[in-house]
Amino acid sequence: MLKEEQAQAMLKAAREHAVQLGVRVNIAIVDGGAHLLAFNRMDGAMLGSIEVALKKARTAVLFPMPAEQFGEIIRHAELTGMEHTNGGLVAFAGGLPLHIDGRLLGAIGISGANAEQDKAIAEQAILQIMG
Repeated sequence: MLKEEQAQAMLKAAREHAVQLGVRVNIAIVDGGAHLLAFNRMDGAMLGSIEVALKKARTAVLFPMPAEQFGEIIRHAELTGMEHTNGGLVAFAGGLPLHIDGRLLGAIGISGANAEQDKAIAEQAILQIMG
């Protein structure tokens, strides 16, 4: 399972990268059971993207893959409505699972910038844990 200290390190790395990019985002980190472990809303980040960040992280745990890959699968297989299951999922970039030694520990979801920036911020946070 993802530890609190790891989640805090991920939050810090995500915030720092968002500042470098000049964007304000919401950062949600969930454990391997898709339960919220850590959250940060940067000053000025859109209120509407709070839930999106959480759902990106949950998507990346419930279907252990990047949220954008989940989106590609449901579009390709014409699984219209799949994103409405499990309390709501997100099918675009910014949600990444955290795997260490083949084990799913949790995930991060970033929302508030454009999809590519959200993804880059999430990647930077994951790198913080991967070392």
